[in-house]
Amino acid sequence: MKIAAIEIFHVLPRWSFVKVSTDEGVTGWGEAVLEGRSRTVEQAVKDLAPHLVGQDPRRIQHLWQMMYRGTFYHGGPILTSALSGIDQALWDILGKWLNAPISQLLGGAVRDRVRVYGHVGGETPAAVAEAGRRQVAAGMTALKTSVGAPARFMEPPAWVRGEMERFEALREAIGPGVDFAVDFHGRVQPALAIRLVKALEPLEPMFVEEPCLAEDLDEMARIARATSIPIATGERLYTKYAFRELLAKGAASIVQPDLAHCGGISEGFHIARIAEAHFAAFAPHNPLGPINLAASLNVSATAPNFLAQEQVSVGEGYLRQPLVIDHGYIEVPTNPGLGIEVDEGRIQEHLYDGSWDNPRWFHADDGSVADW
Repeated sequence: MKIAAIEIFHVLPRWSFVKVSTDEGVTGWGEAVLEGRSRTVEQAVKDLAPHLVGQDPRRIQHLWQMMYRGTFYHGGPILTSALSGIDQALWDILGKWLNAPISQLLGGAVRDRVRVYGHVGGETPAAVAEAGRRQVAAGMTALKTSVGAPARFMEPPAWVRGEMERFEALREAIGPGVDFAVDFHGRVQPALAIRLVKALEPLEPMFVEEPCLAEDLDEMARIARATSIPIATGERLYTKYAFRELLAKGAASIVQPDLAHCGGISEGFHIARIAEAHFAAFAPHNPLGPINLAASLNVSATAPNFLAQEQVSVGEGYLRQPLVIDHGYIEVPTNPGLGIEVDEGRIQEHLYDGSWDNPRWFHADDGSVADW
């Protein structure tokens, strides 16, 4: 079996799907996208394609090493996002060829269902509370919300109070039997982050995500030491090497690799095992599409230290049979490969040019740039 072609499709709302075709008619799918850089990742996929066409897609680890180490400059968000989508597709091909789900190829599932969490938004405490109640009514047992306002290096007590009002309203609305997490989104500087996590402690959130940017793991470790709330991070880290350093510094007790960015299924599996050896939980990041969700489910199914899986789409419109959330869980895929069937006709109907970009935030008082 040889790789015959590699294609990438940008589809609404802001996802990019990779299709790897073989000379034996077996095809594999993955997601290769970096938010706001879809077309840059597309070019990276095209740059890798000549090195892959004609190769045996079943030699996944060999091809991974060639894509990652075959260039003088290793890693980074663009290369590893391109590599990730291709890696997912190669695993999909191998599973289909062997007529087995990817989780079985990774050693077998350790659970029957994968817990997922939903997102809760809203600019006011009442809006956040209502969104939380809707999620719980739909059967979700875990939720995540975010810091809503731009943050300067330091903010007055009124800023912390404004954020806390939303979080307190959410906890009151969902009760103590439902988990909720708070994503700081890397918007908050370390000193302010410590003040906010201290204020959050009485609400007992499941975790605080990206309390500061992972660019400074020493500062994140300082935040982790300052609070009883578990710290989670990893969506902006790539490959096992970055996660090894994260855990060695004690900067987080929950790792959140995104399998569309970190190096695909191959690296996601390694990262879960490294985290297990550090007594850290595994909670893959995924604000993307159903293909990346399916890849994440297969890895999460095999991780003894799994906590919860992020998701925003179970595949309506792009999968012939969408994944089903039942009382906050998705069954471990049992069909071959990723366990999904992509509807290529719907992809063609929802193509766009890949030009999505994230918002740009500015501080209202002086017009300076704020982290989004």
